[in-house]
Amino acid sequence: MFRWGIRTRIVEALRGRFERSPFPFPHVELFYWRPDDGRLNFGDYLSPVVVDAAAASHGLRLCQEVPRHRRMVAVGSILHLTKPGDVVWGSGINGRKDQELPGTKDLDVRAVRGPYTREVLLSQGITVPEVYGDPAILLPTLLKDTLQTGKSVEAGFVPNLHDLTLDTDLAGSELINPYLSWNRCIEAIMGAKLIVASSLHGLIMAEAFGIPARYARLSEGENLFKYRDYYAGSGREDFAFATSVAEAIEMGGERPPVHDVDRLLAAFPVDLWGLPKG
Repeated sequence: MFRWGIRTRIVEALRGRFERSPFPFPHVELFYWRPDDGRLNFGDYLSPVVVDAAAASHGLRLCQEVPRHRRMVAVGSILHLTKPGDVVWGSGINGRKDQELPGTKDLDVRAVRGPYTREVLLSQGITVPEVYGDPAILLPTLLKDTLQTGKSVEAGFVPNLHDLTLDTDLAGSELINPYLSWNRCIEAIMGAKLIVASSLHGLIMAEAFGIPARYARLSEGENLFKYRDYYAGSGREDFAFATSVAEAIEMGGERPPVHDVDRLLAAFPVDLWGLPKG
């Protein structure tokens, strides 16, 4: 009993350590998904990168004290992980059956990734403006002077984490590992003449920086919902995907996206920092 009690207290103390807020004052808490093994998937880590950059464009920072503590979600298919009162700026629904929404109507939505996510939220009685776009599309605007183009290659392949261990025929393309740092991934993407990706953010980043990109669906690890949502939100309901890297290279890039980056940036929730709501 004594040993078990000590062990329980240690586990609880460690849990508190890792769940404790990083700041001892009210702040904007940004939630984003992280793999269980402690590594960072570049697409999900774009959330703190773009949110901090968007905040900085208003003279604000994630690390500063604000009038009232609020939690925010931005980049990623993470709406199933939201809590009542969360502020949503550009997030989307995953579409997998094991990742359905928690059923809360108490979400403060400023923008969503695409119209399919909006439709689901509206069906649950949540108010959602028609403002679309994954916030990562703003990085060329917000960080235009900080990223450098990597070495030039004909084609780069960015796999989804589910596809990273597949025995994939790269068809002469260069693998861009999504576990690389966010800036190295983007720089490698910028150095390719064509991006083939099963990673949604591989596609998003390529197209944001003007690189032709094609979705290669190599497994059923991810629901098609989030890809349809992104393409529909960028004016392309009728996108086509390949089933191999070779086929994707042969098809070439999808037609370019149409984004309203000004509207998405205007929807950034500066009021969480105490500024007038846009």
